[in-house]
Amino acid sequence: MRVAEEPSLVLTAAADRRRACATPPSSLQIPPLALYVHFPWCVRKCPYCDFNSYTLSGTLAAEPYLARLERDLEAQAHTVTGREVGSVFLGGGTPSLFPPEAIGRLLQAVRRQLTLASAAEVTLEANPGAIERGAFREYRAAGVTRVSLGAQSFDAARLAALGRIHSPADTRLAAAELYAAGLDNFNLDLMYGLPGQEPAGALADVRQALQLVPAHLSHYQLTLEPGTVFAAHPPALPEEDAIAAMHGECGELLAAAGLARYEVSAYARTGARCHHNLNYWSFGDYLGVGAGAHGKLTFPEGAGIVRTTQPREPRRYLAGDEVALARRSIPPHELPFEFMLNALRLTDGFEAPTFRARTGLSWESVAGVLEQQAQRGLLEVTATGYRPSARGLLFLNELLLAFLPETPKNSELSALSIAASDVPAGT
Repeated sequence: MRVAEEPSLVLTAAADRRRACATPPSSLQIPPLALYVHFPWCVRKCPYCDFNSYTLSGTLAAEPYLARLERDLEAQAHTVTGREVGSVFLGGGTPSLFPPEAIGRLLQAVRRQLTLASAAEVTLEANPGAIERGAFREYRAAGVTRVSLGAQSFDAARLAALGRIHSPADTRLAAAELYAAGLDNFNLDLMYGLPGQEPAGALADVRQALQLVPAHLSHYQLTLEPGTVFAAHPPALPEEDAIAAMHGECGELLAAAGLARYEVSAYARTGARCHHNLNYWSFGDYLGVGAGAHGKLTFPEGAGIVRTTQPREPRRYLAGDEVALARRSIPPHELPFEFMLNALRLTDGFEAPTFRARTGLSWESVAGVLEQQAQRGLLEVTATGYRPSARGLLFLNELLLAFLPETPKNSELSALSIAASDVPAGT
Protein backbone atom coordinates (compact mmCIF):
# COMPACT_ATOMS: atom_id res chain seq x y z
CA MET A 1 0.00 0.00 0.00
CA ARG A 2 1.40 3.39 -0.98
CA VAL A 3 1.01 6.40 1.30
CA ALA A 4 1.78 9.58 -0.64
CA GLU A 5 3.55 12.42 1.09
CA GLU A 6 5.37 15.41 -0.39
CA PRO A 7 9.17 14.96 0.09
CA SER A 8 9.55 18.73 0.47
CA LEU A 9 7.10 18.71 3.37
CA VAL A 10 8.99 15.87 5.01
CA LEU A 11 12.30 17.73 4.73
CA THR A 12 10.75 20.94 6.01
CA ALA A 13 9.24 19.14 9.00
CA ALA A 14 12.58 17.51 9.75
CA ALA A 15 14.38 20.85 9.61
CA ASP A 16 11.79 22.41 11.92
CA ARG A 17 12.23 19.50 14.28
CA ARG A 18 16.01 19.95 14.31
CA ARG A 19 15.64 23.63 15.14
CA ALA A 20 13.20 22.80 17.93
CA CYS A 21 15.75 20.39 19.41
CA ALA A 22 18.79 22.60 18.82
CA THR A 23 19.11 23.82 22.40
CA PRO A 24 20.52 21.41 25.00
CA PRO A 25 17.95 19.52 27.08
CA SER A 26 16.89 21.70 30.00
CA SER A 27 14.12 19.77 31.76
CA LEU A 28 15.71 16.33 32.06
CA GLN A 29 14.70 14.17 34.99
CA ILE A 30 16.64 11.15 36.19
CA PRO A 31 14.73 7.99 35.13
CA PRO A 32 14.76 4.53 36.73
CA LEU A 33 18.04 2.60 36.54
CA ALA A 34 18.81 -0.99 35.51
CA LEU A 35 21.96 -3.09 35.05
CA TYR A 36 22.86 -5.25 32.06
CA VAL A 37 25.73 -7.77 32.29
CA HIS A 38 26.93 -9.49 29.12
CA PHE A 39 28.37 -13.01 28.94
CA PRO A 40 29.80 -13.44 25.44
CA TRP A 41 30.38 -17.19 25.05
CA CYS A 42 28.18 -19.95 23.60
CA VAL A 43 28.74 -23.65 23.05
CA ARG A 44 28.02 -22.97 19.38
CA LYS A 45 27.32 -19.79 17.42
CA CYS A 46 23.86 -20.06 15.84
CA PRO A 47 23.84 -19.25 12.09
CA TYR A 48 21.12 -16.59 12.49
CA CYS A 49 22.66 -14.82 15.49
CA ASP A 50 24.15 -11.32 15.17
CA PHE A 51 24.55 -10.80 18.91
CA ASN A 52 28.00 -10.19 20.36
CA SER A 53 28.69 -13.88 21.03
CA TYR A 54 31.59 -16.24 20.41
CA THR A 55 31.95 -20.02 20.21
CA LEU A 56 33.65 -21.30 23.33
CA SER A 57 36.91 -23.04 22.52
CA GLY A 58 38.75 -24.69 25.38
CA THR A 59 38.07 -23.93 29.03
CA LEU A 60 35.62 -21.17 30.02
CA ALA A 61 37.56 -18.18 31.37
CA ALA A 62 35.14 -17.86 34.28
CA GLU A 63 37.55 -16.54 36.94
CA PRO A 64 39.29 -13.82 34.87
CA TYR A 65 35.98 -12.73 33.35
CA LEU A 66 34.30 -12.43 36.75
CA ALA A 67 37.25 -10.45 38.07
CA ARG A 68 36.99 -8.08 35.08
CA LEU A 69 33.23 -7.67 35.62
CA GLU A 70 33.88 -6.76 39.25
CA ARG A 71 36.42 -4.10 38.19
CA ASP A 72 33.97 -2.83 35.60
CA LEU A 73 31.23 -2.46 38.21
CA GLU A 74 33.57 -0.65 40.57
CA ALA A 75 34.73 1.72 37.83
CA GLN A 76 31.19 2.73 36.84
CA ALA A 77 29.54 2.79 40.28
CA HIS A 78 30.43 6.46 40.90
CA THR A 79 28.32 7.53 37.89
CA VAL A 80 25.12 6.33 39.60
CA THR A 81 25.84 7.20 43.22
CA GLY A 82 22.63 7.41 45.23
CA ARG A 83 20.51 5.73 42.57
CA GLU A 84 18.69 2.42 43.06
CA VAL A 85 18.98 -0.41 40.53
CA GLY A 86 15.53 -1.85 39.86
CA SER A 87 16.47 -4.80 37.66
CA VAL A 88 19.45 -6.86 36.50
CA PHE A 89 19.64 -8.76 33.22
CA LEU A 90 22.33 -11.40 32.71
CA GLY A 91 22.43 -11.87 28.95
CA GLY A 92 24.59 -13.29 26.25
CA GLY A 93 25.86 -15.40 24.72
CA THR A 94 24.96 -18.07 27.23
CA PRO A 95 25.20 -16.88 30.85
CA SER A 96 24.09 -20.34 32.02
CA LEU A 97 27.56 -21.61 31.00
CA PHE A 98 28.72 -19.90 34.19
CA PRO A 99 28.02 -21.99 37.31
CA PRO A 100 25.61 -20.77 40.01
CA GLU A 101 28.46 -19.89 42.38
CA ALA A 102 29.90 -17.55 39.73
CA ILE A 103 26.53 -15.82 39.28
CA GLY A 104 26.22 -15.56 43.07
CA ARG A 105 29.64 -13.95 43.31
CA LEU A 106 28.70 -11.45 40.59
CA LEU A 107 25.44 -10.50 42.31
CA GLN A 108 27.32 -10.03 45.58
CA ALA A 109 29.60 -7.59 43.76
CA VAL A 110 26.53 -5.80 42.39
CA ARG A 111 25.16 -5.36 45.92
CA ARG A 112 28.57 -4.21 47.14
CA GLN A 113 29.08 -1.58 44.44
CA LEU A 114 25.49 -0.48 43.71
CA THR A 115 22.21 -0.02 45.56
CA LEU A 116 20.07 -2.97 44.46
CA ALA A 117 16.34 -2.69 45.16
CA SER A 118 15.09 -5.24 47.68
CA ALA A 119 12.56 -6.59 45.15
CA ALA A 120 14.81 -6.24 42.11
CA GLU A 121 14.05 -8.47 39.12
CA VAL A 122 17.18 -10.50 38.27
CA THR A 123 16.89 -12.32 34.93
CA LEU A 124 19.22 -15.06 33.70
CA GLU A 125 19.21 -16.07 30.05
CA ALA A 126 19.60 -19.84 29.70
CA ASN A 127 20.02 -22.35 26.90
CA PRO A 128 18.05 -25.55 27.62
CA GLY A 129 21.04 -27.51 26.32
CA ALA A 130 23.54 -25.84 28.65
CA ILE A 131 21.91 -26.39 32.06
CA GLU A 132 23.04 -29.06 34.49
CA ARG A 133 20.38 -31.03 36.36
CA GLY A 134 19.28 -29.16 39.47
CA ALA A 135 21.17 -25.95 38.61
CA PHE A 136 18.09 -23.72 38.59
CA ARG A 137 17.58 -24.25 42.31
CA GLU A 138 21.15 -23.06 42.88
CA TYR A 139 20.73 -20.07 40.55
CA ARG A 140 17.67 -19.05 42.54
CA ALA A 141 19.65 -19.36 45.78
CA ALA A 142 22.32 -17.15 44.19
CA GLY A 143 19.73 -14.38 43.63
CA VAL A 144 18.15 -15.06 40.23
CA THR A 145 14.39 -14.34 40.25
CA ARG A 146 13.50 -14.79 36.57
CA VAL A 147 14.80 -16.98 33.72
CA SER A 148 14.53 -16.54 29.96
CA LEU A 149 14.77 -19.90 28.14
CA GLY A 150 15.80 -19.95 24.49
CA ALA A 151 13.34 -22.60 23.29
CA GLN A 152 13.00 -21.19 19.71
CA SER A 153 10.98 -24.21 18.49
CA PHE A 154 9.57 -27.56 19.57
CA ASP A 155 10.26 -29.16 16.20
CA ALA A 156 13.52 -31.13 16.19
CA ALA A 157 14.07 -30.55 12.47
CA ARG A 158 13.58 -26.78 12.84
CA LEU A 159 15.98 -26.70 15.81
CA ALA A 160 18.60 -28.51 13.74
CA ALA A 161 18.14 -26.01 10.91
CA LEU A 162 18.71 -23.20 13.41
CA GLY A 163 21.90 -24.81 14.70
CA ARG A 164 20.55 -25.15 18.23
CA ILE A 165 22.29 -27.56 20.62
CA HIS A 166 19.14 -28.57 22.53
CA SER A 167 16.13 -30.78 21.81
CA PRO A 168 12.42 -30.17 22.50
CA ALA A 169 12.75 -32.63 25.41
CA ASP A 170 15.54 -30.44 26.90
CA THR A 171 13.20 -27.44 26.94
CA ARG A 172 10.42 -29.42 28.63
CA LEU A 173 12.84 -30.72 31.24
CA ALA A 174 14.22 -27.22 31.86
CA ALA A 175 10.69 -25.85 32.38
CA ALA A 176 9.89 -28.65 34.84
CA GLU A 177 13.07 -27.89 36.77
CA LEU A 178 12.23 -24.17 36.83
CA TYR A 179 8.94 -24.99 38.53
CA ALA A 180 10.69 -27.36 40.93
CA ALA A 181 13.12 -24.56 41.81
CA GLY A 182 10.31 -22.08 42.46
CA LEU A 183 11.21 -20.01 39.37
CA ASP A 184 7.76 -20.03 37.78
CA ASN A 185 8.24 -16.47 36.46
CA PHE A 186 10.05 -17.55 33.32
CA ASN A 187 10.07 -16.49 29.68
CA LEU A 188 10.18 -18.71 26.61
CA ASP A 189 11.81 -17.36 23.45
CA LEU A 190 9.98 -18.72 20.41
CA MET A 191 10.71 -17.99 16.75
CA TYR A 192 8.55 -18.26 13.63
CA GLY A 193 9.17 -17.93 9.91
CA LEU A 194 11.77 -20.70 10.18
CA PRO A 195 13.30 -22.56 7.22
CA GLY A 196 10.71 -24.97 5.85
CA GLN A 197 8.07 -23.93 8.38
CA GLU A 198 4.36 -23.82 7.55
CA PRO A 199 1.76 -21.82 9.54
CA ALA A 200 0.56 -25.09 11.10
CA GLY A 201 4.09 -25.70 12.39
CA ALA A 202 4.31 -22.25 13.98
CA LEU A 203 0.94 -22.80 15.68
CA ALA A 204 2.09 -26.22 16.91
CA ASP A 205 5.16 -24.57 18.47
CA VAL A 206 2.96 -22.07 20.33
CA ARG A 207 0.61 -24.82 21.55
CA GLN A 208 3.53 -26.85 22.90
CA ALA A 209 5.01 -23.76 24.53
CA LEU A 210 1.67 -23.04 26.23
CA GLN A 211 1.62 -26.54 27.67
CA LEU A 212 4.61 -25.45 29.80
CA VAL A 213 2.55 -22.50 31.17
CA PRO A 214 5.20 -19.79 30.87
CA ALA A 215 4.53 -16.46 32.57
CA HIS A 216 5.98 -14.63 29.56
CA LEU A 217 6.60 -15.50 25.92
CA SER A 218 8.73 -13.67 23.35
CA HIS A 219 7.48 -14.50 19.84
CA TYR A 220 9.62 -13.12 17.06
CA GLN A 221 10.29 -13.65 13.39
CA LEU A 222 13.55 -15.09 12.11
CA THR A 223 15.33 -12.45 10.06
CA LEU A 224 18.54 -12.66 8.04
CA GLU A 225 20.89 -10.23 9.78
CA PRO A 226 24.06 -8.90 8.10
CA GLY A 227 27.25 -10.65 9.12
CA THR A 228 25.57 -13.96 10.00
CA VAL A 229 25.98 -17.36 8.35
CA PHE A 230 22.34 -17.22 7.23
CA ALA A 231 22.95 -13.87 5.53
CA ALA A 232 25.88 -15.34 3.59
CA HIS A 233 24.05 -18.59 2.80
CA PRO A 234 20.31 -17.79 3.01
CA PRO A 235 18.02 -20.70 3.80
CA ALA A 236 14.63 -21.04 2.10
CA LEU A 237 12.23 -19.06 4.29
CA PRO A 238 8.42 -19.01 4.12
CA GLU A 239 6.66 -16.52 1.84
CA GLU A 240 5.47 -13.21 3.27
CA ASP A 241 1.82 -14.26 3.28
CA ALA A 242 2.66 -17.39 5.28
CA ILE A 243 4.71 -15.36 7.76
CA ALA A 244 1.85 -12.87 8.18
CA ALA A 245 -0.52 -15.77 8.84
CA MET A 246 1.86 -17.21 11.45
CA HIS A 247 2.12 -13.86 13.22
CA GLY A 248 -1.62 -13.22 13.30
CA GLU A 249 -2.82 -16.72 14.19
CA CYS A 250 -0.14 -17.29 16.83
CA GLY A 251 -0.99 -13.93 18.41
CA GLU A 252 -4.65 -14.91 18.65
CA LEU A 253 -3.70 -18.24 20.24
CA LEU A 254 -1.51 -16.52 22.84
CA ALA A 255 -4.21 -13.99 23.68
CA ALA A 256 -6.78 -16.76 24.12
CA ALA A 257 -4.39 -18.46 26.56
CA GLY A 258 -4.18 -15.34 28.75
CA LEU A 259 -0.88 -13.94 27.44
CA ALA A 260 -1.53 -10.31 26.51
CA ARG A 261 0.65 -8.56 23.94
CA TYR A 262 2.28 -5.53 25.52
CA GLU A 263 5.20 -5.00 23.13
CA VAL A 264 5.88 -5.75 19.47
CA SER A 265 6.98 -9.32 20.20
CA ALA A 266 6.32 -9.77 23.94
CA TYR A 267 3.32 -11.46 25.57
CA ALA A 268 2.79 -11.82 29.32
CA ARG A 269 0.33 -12.98 31.93
CA THR A 270 -0.99 -10.40 34.38
CA GLY A 271 1.85 -9.10 36.55
CA ALA A 272 4.56 -10.92 34.57
CA ARG A 273 5.79 -8.24 32.17
CA CYS A 274 9.58 -8.01 31.99
CA HIS A 275 10.48 -5.01 34.18
CA HIS A 276 14.00 -4.82 32.79
CA ASN A 277 12.88 -4.55 29.17
CA LEU A 278 10.10 -2.14 30.11
CA ASN A 279 12.83 0.14 31.44
CA TYR A 280 14.56 0.05 28.04
CA TRP A 281 11.34 0.74 26.17
CA SER A 282 10.38 3.66 28.42
CA PHE A 283 13.82 5.23 27.78
CA GLY A 284 15.15 4.50 31.25
CA ASP A 285 18.82 4.34 32.21
CA TYR A 286 21.03 1.27 32.47
CA LEU A 287 24.65 0.47 33.20
CA GLY A 288 26.30 -1.84 30.67
CA VAL A 289 28.91 -4.23 32.06
CA GLY A 290 30.78 -6.94 30.15
CA ALA A 291 32.22 -7.42 26.66
CA GLY A 292 30.28 -5.35 24.13
CA ALA A 293 27.69 -4.16 26.67
CA HIS A 294 25.92 -0.88 25.99
CA GLY A 295 24.72 1.58 28.61
CA LYS A 296 22.64 4.76 28.81
CA LEU A 297 22.90 7.32 31.59
CA THR A 298 21.18 10.66 32.21
CA PHE A 299 23.00 13.68 33.71
CA PRO A 300 20.55 16.61 34.02
CA GLU A 301 23.19 19.05 35.23
CA GLY A 302 25.93 18.17 32.77
CA ALA A 303 26.37 16.03 29.70
CA GLY A 304 22.68 15.30 29.15
CA ILE A 305 22.11 11.73 27.94
CA VAL A 306 25.22 9.61 27.41
CA ARG A 307 25.59 6.27 25.63
CA THR A 308 28.42 3.97 26.73
CA THR A 309 29.94 1.03 24.85
CA GLN A 310 32.38 -1.61 26.06
CA PRO A 311 35.00 -3.28 23.82
CA ARG A 312 33.21 -6.07 21.93
CA GLU A 313 35.87 -8.76 21.67
CA PRO A 314 36.30 -10.69 24.96
CA ARG A 315 40.12 -10.63 24.85
CA ARG A 316 40.14 -6.85 24.42
CA TYR A 317 37.61 -6.46 27.22
CA LEU A 318 39.60 -8.72 29.55
CA ALA A 319 42.79 -6.79 28.82
CA GLY A 320 41.17 -3.36 29.23
CA ASP A 321 40.15 -1.12 32.10
CA GLU A 322 37.64 1.67 32.68
CA VAL A 323 39.45 3.84 30.10
CA ALA A 324 38.31 1.37 27.41
CA LEU A 325 34.67 2.37 27.96
CA ALA A 326 33.57 4.60 25.06
CA ARG A 327 31.17 7.43 25.87
CA ARG A 328 29.02 9.54 23.54
CA SER A 329 26.59 12.31 24.42
CA ILE A 330 23.41 12.09 22.34
CA PRO A 331 22.81 15.38 20.46
CA PRO A 332 19.38 16.86 21.26
CA HIS A 333 18.20 16.58 17.66
CA GLU A 334 18.71 12.78 17.80
CA LEU A 335 16.69 12.32 20.98
CA PRO A 336 13.21 12.14 19.41
CA PHE A 337 14.25 9.14 17.31
CA GLU A 338 16.10 7.53 20.24
CA PHE A 339 13.02 7.87 22.43
CA MET A 340 10.50 6.70 19.81
CA LEU A 341 12.68 3.76 18.78
CA ASN A 342 11.94 2.35 22.23
CA ALA A 343 8.59 3.79 23.31
CA LEU A 344 6.70 2.96 20.12
CA ARG A 345 7.43 -0.75 20.57
CA LEU A 346 4.94 -0.71 23.45
CA THR A 347 1.29 -1.37 22.64
CA ASP A 348 0.32 1.23 25.28
CA GLY A 349 2.65 3.78 23.72
CA PHE A 350 3.87 6.65 25.90
CA GLU A 351 2.71 9.73 27.76
CA ALA A 352 3.70 13.28 26.88
CA PRO A 353 5.15 13.99 30.36
CA THR A 354 7.40 10.93 30.00
CA PHE A 355 8.78 12.24 26.69
CA ARG A 356 9.58 15.62 28.23
CA ALA A 357 11.14 14.13 31.37
CA ARG A 358 13.25 11.49 29.60
CA THR A 359 14.54 13.71 26.77
CA GLY A 360 14.45 17.22 28.25
CA LEU A 361 12.79 18.43 25.05
CA SER A 362 9.57 20.36 24.58
CA TRP A 363 6.47 18.56 23.40
CA GLU A 364 6.39 20.91 20.41
CA SER A 365 9.58 19.29 19.08
CA VAL A 366 7.59 16.16 18.14
CA ALA A 367 3.94 17.22 18.21
CA GLY A 368 3.76 17.91 14.48
CA VAL A 369 5.30 14.60 13.47
CA LEU A 370 3.06 12.69 15.87
CA GLU A 371 -0.01 14.35 14.41
CA GLN A 372 1.13 13.52 10.86
CA GLN A 373 1.58 9.86 11.75
CA ALA A 374 -1.80 9.79 13.47
CA GLN A 375 -3.37 11.16 10.26
CA ARG A 376 -1.63 8.36 8.33
CA GLY A 377 -3.26 5.84 10.66
CA LEU A 378 0.01 4.67 12.23
CA LEU A 379 -0.62 6.25 15.65
CA GLU A 380 -3.61 6.61 17.92
CA VAL A 381 -4.15 9.51 20.32
CA THR A 382 -4.61 8.55 23.98
CA ALA A 383 -5.71 10.68 26.93
CA THR A 384 -2.10 11.60 27.75
CA GLY A 385 -0.03 10.77 24.68
CA TYR A 386 0.16 8.39 21.72
CA ARG A 387 0.33 4.68 21.02
CA PRO A 388 0.95 2.76 17.79
CA SER A 389 -2.17 1.56 16.01
CA ALA A 390 -2.47 -2.06 14.89
CA ARG A 391 -1.26 -0.86 11.49
CA GLY A 392 1.52 1.13 13.13
CA LEU A 393 2.81 -1.98 14.94
CA LEU A 394 2.80 -3.86 11.64
CA PHE A 395 4.69 -1.06 9.88
CA LEU A 396 6.77 0.09 12.84
CA ASN A 397 9.94 0.60 10.79
CA GLU A 398 8.10 3.07 8.57
CA LEU A 399 6.66 4.85 11.59
CA LEU A 400 10.08 5.26 13.19
CA LEU A 401 11.61 6.71 10.03
CA ALA A 402 9.44 9.79 10.53
CA PHE A 403 11.52 10.70 13.59
CA LEU A 404 14.96 10.43 11.98
CA PRO A 405 16.53 13.91 11.90
CA GLU A 406 16.52 15.46 8.41
CA THR A 407 16.00 12.14 6.65
CA PRO A 408 13.32 11.94 3.94
CA LYS A 409 10.99 8.99 4.37
CA ASN A 410 10.28 6.32 1.83
CA SER A 411 6.63 6.80 0.97
CA GLU A 412 6.14 3.04 0.58
CA LEU A 413 5.18 1.26 3.79
CA SER A 414 7.64 -1.51 4.62
CA ALA A 415 6.46 -4.31 6.91
CA LEU A 416 8.19 -4.71 10.22
CA SER A 417 10.45 -7.66 10.85
CA ILE A 418 9.56 -8.54 14.41
CA ALA A 419 12.77 -8.64 16.44
CA ALA A 420 13.36 -10.32 19.74
CA SER A 421 11.78 -8.53 22.67
CA ASP A 422 14.09 -10.00 25.29
CA VAL A 423 17.04 -8.48 23.51
CA PRO A 424 19.63 -7.32 25.97
CA ALA A 425 21.32 -3.97 25.78
CA GLY A 426 24.64 -5.55 25.01
CA THR A 427 23.64 -6.69 21.55
